[in-house]
Amino acid sequence: MNGTAVKRTGRKKRLILLAALAALVLLLVFALDSRLAVRTYTLETGEVTAPVRLAVVTDLHSCAYGEEQEELVSAVLNLDPQPDGVLLVGDIVDDQLPEENAWTAVSRLAEFYCCFYVTGNHEWWSGEAERICREMERLGVAVLRGQSVSLSTSQGQTVALCGIDDPDSGAEGQLEQVGSGVNANTFTVLMAHRPEMIDEYRTYPFDLVVSGHAHGGQWRIPGLLNGLYAPNQGLFPRYAGGRYDWEETTMVVSRGLARESTQVPRLFNRPEVVVLDILPS
Repeated sequence: MNGTAVKRTGRKKRLILLAALAALVLLLVFALDSRLAVRTYTLETGEVTAPVRLAVVTDLHSCAYGEEQEELVSAVLNLDPQPDGVLLVGDIVDDQLPEENAWTAVSRLAEFYCCFYVTGNHEWWSGEAERICREMERLGVAVLRGQSVSLSTSQGQTVALCGIDDPDSGAEGQLEQVGSGVNANTFTVLMAHRPEMIDEYRTYPFDLVVSGHAHGGQWRIPGLLNGLYAPNQGLFPRYAGGRYDWEETTMVVSRGLARESTQVPRLFNRPEVVVLDILPS
């Protein structure tokens, strides 16, 4: 091989290497993308005659989303149509990070929407869960601890919202309390932080269960792996994030909003606000 051919071969190898490195960098940028996403799920039911839209904010863990939490708040405010209510499904306040970001987000959302809250495990781990519940109520948020409330929309549609404390509260009987009172003619939503307890939830006739906790399984491979590890589910969790359907019940698990609170970065797993569109069938 002459000198010119050797130079061409060497240049070709360098170009291939550079292309491979560029592709790897792009893959990592995409994989580590932590921008806030909005994910919508649509459910059709004969139990409503007018559309109902709910926004789900969960597992915020006191993380920051811009000055005055503008990125998060704007993601909800910019929804069209606007949500009829906002569901705060636990771990809004972290047990390690300062609380300020959590309260900024909650107070701003509560200015515009009917908000409903259930506790998560981290609120209980903080040792301040009772105070956190009182602060939620002070901000105008309905705290559901074994209770059911009605949400009426501007279009005259009513749905029932039920909520239970996280199991780390030590409270017992809340699920039975709300489940035994379900009206079969009213679309009923259960707010419960932990998705792995779905078999217990399904012993009652809830139409929709909304959960968080799993953080999307932290690491994902789109199309191949819907989560590597989730709390209380371990490796390859069954309920890491997304929609799960049974004959009588649907569960939607938000991948949540935790970013800087986690020691392991999210991989192919953007934080998300979930939107639930409940439509007449």
